[in-house]
Amino acid sequence: MTLAPETTDLKVRLQLDAGWLTVCDLSTLLPGRGVAALLPDGRQAALFRDRSGRLYGIDNRDPFTGAAVLSRGLTGTHRGRPFVASPLLKQRFDLLSGQCLDDEGVRVTAYEVRAG
Repeated sequence: MTLAPETTDLKVRLQLDAGWLTVCDLSTLLPGRGVAALLPDGRQAALFRDRSGRLYGIDNRDPFTGAAVLSRGLTGTHRGRPFVASPLLKQRFDLLSGQCLDDEGVRVTAYEVRAG
């Protein structure tokens, strides 16, 4: 059975060192659009949901510019891997691993995300 996210009260949770943190309602995440969430340590996470309902979370800070903008980037796939492209300089970050697809030496933190 598939539930429409807008008709449930499911919450999106991120796995942090201290445990699971509830960050928003699942209905907040629209497929293909990101949302920024403030973490307890002051950093931000960028959260995404794809059209199949899978959830992703990475650091929101673009390591090339220092700006907290990845949640506003464009999503897509490259060789079957989901990514977000920074809205500033367009570097692509793998939503599963955080690896920059355009510079192997750069990575952002990727978070385990679940709805429940």
